[in-house]
Amino acid sequence: MNAALKERLKSLKLPGVLEILNDTVQSSIANELSYESFLLQLMDYECDQRRNRKIERLLRESGVPAEKSFDSFDIKRLPVKTRQQIKSLEDGSFLDRHENILVFGRPGTGKTHLISALTLKQIYQGRRMLFTTCSLLVQNLLVAKRDFKLPAMLNRLSKYDGIIIDDIGYVKQSRDEMEVLFTLLAERYERGSILLTSNLPFSKWDQIFQDKMTAAAAIDRLIHHSIILEINVNSYRTEAAKKKLEQ
Repeated sequence: MNAALKERLKSLKLPGVLEILNDTVQSSIANELSYESFLLQLMDYECDQRRNRKIERLLRESGVPAEKSFDSFDIKRLPVKTRQQIKSLEDGSFLDRHENILVFGRPGTGKTHLISALTLKQIYQGRRMLFTTCSLLVQNLLVAKRDFKLPAMLNRLSKYDGIIIDDIGYVKQSRDEMEVLFTLLAERYERGSILLTSNLPFSKWDQIFQDKMTAAAAIDRLIHHSIILEINVNSYRTEAAKKKLEQ
C-alpha cells in the first residue's frame, strides 16, 4: 500500500507530500489527529514547497542583486516623506495599476539598492520582475532588432509585471539605442510598470535621447502614471570616506 501510494504521489507531482508522508503518518497516529488534520498538514507543506520553488525561480530569472534587500538598506537616511512613499509601495499594488517608479539622485546615494530592495519585495509576493542596467537592456534590444526579433523580445518583456532599468543617463545613447529604448517605453505605456533609476533630472534627458522631442515623449509616457522618489542625501561612499579620515 505504501509503495502504491508513493507511486501515485509521484504521478501527481506532489514531491512535498512524498517527502514528509511517513513522518506525518507516524505523528498523526501518535497524536490521534483526524483525517482532515492529517491531510491539511500534507497540503500545507506541499503549498509551502511550491511557493518556495516559485520564488527561487523568480529570483534567478529576475537578475536582481539578492543581497540588496531592505534588511541591508539604511532607510533612516531618507526624508520622512520618501520613507512613507516607499512603505506605501511595498504591497505591490502599483504593479496592478501599471504605475512607474522613478528614482532620482546623485551617484552613490543608494538608488540601485532601493530599487533592488523594492523589487525583491515584489518577487517574494510572487511577482515576475526583470532587473537590468540600461546599457545591457539597450544592447539586447539592438541585437534583437538586428536579427528581426524585436517584436518577439518585446512580447517576452511584456510578460513581466515590472521591468527595472538601472542607471539611465550614465551613458549617452546613440540614435539607434535611443530608438529601441523609446520603443520599449512606448510598448510598456499603460500595459506594465517600469522602475528606473537615474542621476539625471528630466531637464537633462535630451542628453540621453539626443533629441528634445523624443525625450519629451519618453518623459510624458513615464510620468503619466508614476511615483517619483528623490534621494537627496549624501553619497554612501563620500560618507564612508569622511568617516575613514576622521578615524
